[in-house]
Amino acid sequence: MHLFDLDGTLIRGSAAAVEISRQLGVSAEIAELERAFLTAGLAPDEFAVRARELWAELTVARAEAAFEAAPWLAGIQEVWADIRARGDYCAVVTLSPDFFVERLLPWGAHATHGSRWPALPFTRPVDRAGILDAAAKVRIADELCARFGVRLDDCVAFGDSMSDAALFASVPRAVAVNADHHLAGLATHTYTGGDLREAFALVRPRP
Repeated sequence: MHLFDLDGTLIRGSAAAVEISRQLGVSAEIAELERAFLTAGLAPDEFAVRARELWAELTVARAEAAFEAAPWLAGIQEVWADIRARGDYCAVVTLSPDFFVERLLPWGAHATHGSRWPALPFTRPVDRAGILDAAAKVRIADELCARFGVRLDDCVAFGDSMSDAALFASVPRAVAVNADHHLAGLATHTYTGGDLREAFALVRPRP
């Protein structure tokens, strides 16, 4: 099974929260939250609660526009089609909102897992218990392995940052994609560029 992070990995140089905020005209505010998350230890659930306040006017149409405008890596659907053709599985596991990541299912992912947010347009607050943290990625990977009948030892992870470190340490092969220093020494392969086909080629099984 191939496990893909979203922010900074499939979306190059950006994140779901950044793209959503751009649609709503609150880019400066989300950048401040991102800095607090990355450098000041802001917990994922508190980030979500504050982001929910910024996104009070978010609609399904604006979420779709954010998804479409995101700077996706090239070749995502081709890679996932290749994985499926081999009888293998691909899943996206991210801390970002589920209403964003689930839009990748039609692209060919077998499963997507994101933080659980209220339905759009928002009428309820964020349930902190549904917001994922980095440790949850390993737990979700284990659950996906059980669902698809594979072992964690059979998995490959693709990620870019600190939130992927625990998962990288749990699988035999991992590709750091446009990654920061937090994955140094944990990745078996490193890729810098804009095409997932090139990153996948580093671990693609031979025919």
